[in-house]
Amino acid sequence: MNTKEDAINLHRMLKGKIEIHNKVSVENIFDEETGTLGLIYTPGVAYVATEIYNNKELVYDYTSKWNNVAIVCDGTRVLGLGNIGPEGALPVMEGKSVLFKILGGINAFPLCIATREKDEIIGFVKAIEPVFGAINIEDIESPKVFDIIKRLQNELSIPVFHDDQHGTAVITLAALINSLNLVNKKIDGIMVVISGAGSAGYGIFKILKKAGCKDIIVIDSKGAIYEGREGLKDDDSEGKEGEDVRYSGNTSKYEISRKSNPRKLRGNLADTIRGADVFVGVSGRAGLLNTEMVKSMNQDAIIFALSNPDPEILPPDALKAGARIAATGRSDFPNQINNAVVFPSVLRALLDTRAKGLDEEMLVAASYAIASLLERPHLKEDYIIPKVNDPRILPIVVKTLKDAIKSHINNYDDRMALQKT
Repeated sequence: MNTKEDAINLHRMLKGKIEIHNKVSVENIFDEETGTLGLIYTPGVAYVATEIYNNKELVYDYTSKWNNVAIVCDGTRVLGLGNIGPEGALPVMEGKSVLFKILGGINAFPLCIATREKDEIIGFVKAIEPVFGAINIEDIESPKVFDIIKRLQNELSIPVFHDDQHGTAVITLAALINSLNLVNKKIDGIMVVISGAGSAGYGIFKILKKAGCKDIIVIDSKGAIYEGREGLKDDDSEGKEGEDVRYSGNTSKYEISRKSNPRKLRGNLADTIRGADVFVGVSGRAGLLNTEMVKSMNQDAIIFALSNPDPEILPPDALKAGARIAATGRSDFPNQINNAVVFPSVLRALLDTRAKGLDEEMLVAASYAIASLLERPHLKEDYIIPKVNDPRILPIVVKTLKDAIKSHINNYDDRMALQKT
């Protein structure tokens, strides 16, 4: 059998990869004297419902909300398959639910919905908020997903995690931290070229910026993004700091244009990659990076060709052209940069702390925690990040994020106290 036949046969046999189990013993549940039916359902459950009505926070203590995550997807950007619809997305999201459970002990529900309208997606997520402790937005096309994330983060009382953006960013930074240790370079002294300005590219740009990287160039299908590039500016906006400015319906590219590419480099990938230390590919375009481009990079170049299933360049080709370290998103090459290292532990921490939000400082902290699991003596060019099933990931990321969230809350309380005085 080949991989395709194995996968199809397994799914046909399982008829779904997840199911619901009771936590209540079924023994004697219907016994009139010793059974629990009257406690878990009517009449006893009415007392619990009333308690929650009087204090909504008790829903975390009396129901599974504390451990429930909704995976919301419209099927418009699934893996490297593109717009395959909610039905096609369902087996992918079921697989993600399995990883949530195995690696984080989380009940994750795949909610693949039959609408592509931004406002309808936002309305749907807001409507299901009472059941869940956190939301995982997954595989929704750009640029609409940026508006969805921003709206939900502002309007929900539970955290919103976007794996394509936040998860990819965390694991990429973790891999870069360890790669830089190997090549003896500092993050504030390198030049990074990111190919792709969608969810992943935007998330990586933001976390690298927060981590102290000063020289980042992001490239989209039209070339390098720089402040003042034709076609970006909306004539109705002056683009001042703090404004919700829309550039061609894409605020993310506007933000990138203002906060990256300090020398305003222009041109395509071949033009801008000369002298770069790091290439990060999230373009979705196989073979985008060729060996001549790699040769034009700085010594000890780092190549993260993360497009799946076909990367921007294959690792053997990148290494042969002079790269020191090469990574992809695939499991059949060394250095798989895999979101599954991130999302179970990050969501576990958010659920455990009942956090209301998630910011870049927390994401950077998670990256450093993951990177720290591989100490210098164990680091190698083909081993820069821990494996997905490393049992050390969950406890260290959860502890790190809990500390970061606690510090975030304390700082907020201090600022509020100062304002009052």
